[in-house]
Amino acid sequence: MMIVRLVLAMTLLAWFAGCRSQEVPPTVGPQPDEAGVYHVYEGESIQPALDAAAADENHKVVHVHGGTYRPLQPGQAFVRFNRQHDGVQLVGVGEVILDAGQIAIANSEDPAFPAVVSHIVYFGDGISSQTVLRNVTLTGANGFIADDVTHPAIEPPPTTPELEKGLFFFRDGGAMKIFGRSYPVIEGVTFRDNFSTLCAGGVSVEHRGFHSQSATFRDCVFINNRCPGTGSAIDLLGGSAAEIENCLFVGNIANTGMDQIAAEFGLRYNPQHGCGALTVFPESKVRVRRCTFTGNWNGVDDKGPDNYYLDSIFWQNTASDHSRPGGAYELDVASARNVKGCLIRGNISDLRKTIDPAVNVLEARDPRFDENYVPHASGYRDVGYRPREPRQAPPRPKGPELP
Repeated sequence: MMIVRLVLAMTLLAWFAGCRSQEVPPTVGPQPDEAGVYHVYEGESIQPALDAAAADENHKVVHVHGGTYRPLQPGQAFVRFNRQHDGVQLVGVGEVILDAGQIAIANSEDPAFPAVVSHIVYFGDGISSQTVLRNVTLTGANGFIADDVTHPAIEPPPTTPELEKGLFFFRDGGAMKIFGRSYPVIEGVTFRDNFSTLCAGGVSVEHRGFHSQSATFRDCVFINNRCPGTGSAIDLLGGSAAEIENCLFVGNIANTGMDQIAAEFGLRYNPQHGCGALTVFPESKVRVRRCTFTGNWNGVDDKGPDNYYLDSIFWQNTASDHSRPGGAYELDVASARNVKGCLIRGNISDLRKTIDPAVNVLEARDPRFDENYVPHASGYRDVGYRPREPRQAPPRPKGPELP
C-alpha cells in the first residue's frame, strides 16, 4: 500500500508540474522582425536588444524608435559595445535621445546629479568599423564617476599590458568613450550638453597606440559640451586616430579647471592659451574634412604628426573666461603642411604662424551662417559643415486586434 501511495503522489506531482509549465511559458528575449531587424521602443531597454543582436549570427541591426531613453541603474555606461557586439548597428529611427540622467535613482547630493553613468555610450576593445551608431542624440552626462571597485566593469580584463585601465578610462568621455582596438563608425549623432570631470565632455578616444585604423565621425554635431581639461568636444589621447567628416562644433568649452587638475593630478597643458574643442595629443592621427568650428573656446590644438585639415571653417572660436593670458585661437597645429582649403578668422587665426596662406584664407570674411550653420557668403560653397537630411520615423507596427 505504501508503494502505491508513493507512486500516486509522484504521478500527481508530475502532472501538476506539467500544468504549471504550460501556464508559465519560458521567458523570451528580444526577437527580430520578418526583415531581421530588432526593435526597441520608448519604455523598453536598449541593451538586451544589442545583446540579442550580438548573439545572432545573421541579424545585426537594432532600430531604436523615437523617444527618450535613460539608465535603469547607476554604472560605468548606459549602452555598451564590447567585443561580442562587433558588427552590430544601432540606428535611431525618428528623434532618439539617450540621456545620462535618471532623477528617480540619482543621488541629489552628488555633484553629478542627475547623471548616473560615466559614459552614455561605450565602445570597448575589439570593435571594427562594421559597428555603427547612427542618428541619436547623447546628452546629460555630468561627471558621474564609477570605477571597477564601485560598479560592475564594462571592459573585460586586459589581454595586453597596453590596455590596463587608468584615470582617463574612468573620467574622460562624458557622452562617449572609445577604448583600445575600437574603430566604430559614428554617423549623424548629436553630442549636446555633456560634461566630464577631467577631459572630453563629448568623446574620448583612447586607442593606446593601436591606431592603424580610425574611429570615424561623420555628419555629427557637437554643441555645448564642457570639461575642465582638454578636448571639450573630442579628445584624441596619445596614440589614437580619428576621421572627422562634415561635423559641426559649436559652443564647446574646455580649460575651465586646468589649475585644479594640475594641483590634483600634476597634469598641465597649454597654460598660456588652453586647448581646443578638438585636442590631438602627440602620436595621434586625425583627418578633418569639411567641418565647421565656431563659438568654441579655441578651435583645434594638435600636437600630432602631419595631420589633415581640409576644406573646413574656423570662425571666431573666441569663447573664454579670460583665465588664459595668451588669448583664444583658431588653430594651434604642430605640423601645418596638410592644412589646405580652410577659411579661418579669429582673435588669433594661426597660433604658430605655420599655416600656408597660399592654400588657405587666414582673414576670411564673415561666413553669414544661417540657423543651421550653413554659410551663405561667397567663397564658402564647397567648405564647411552641411546638415544631413533627418530620418523620418515610420509608424509603430500595430499588434493583433482584440475581439
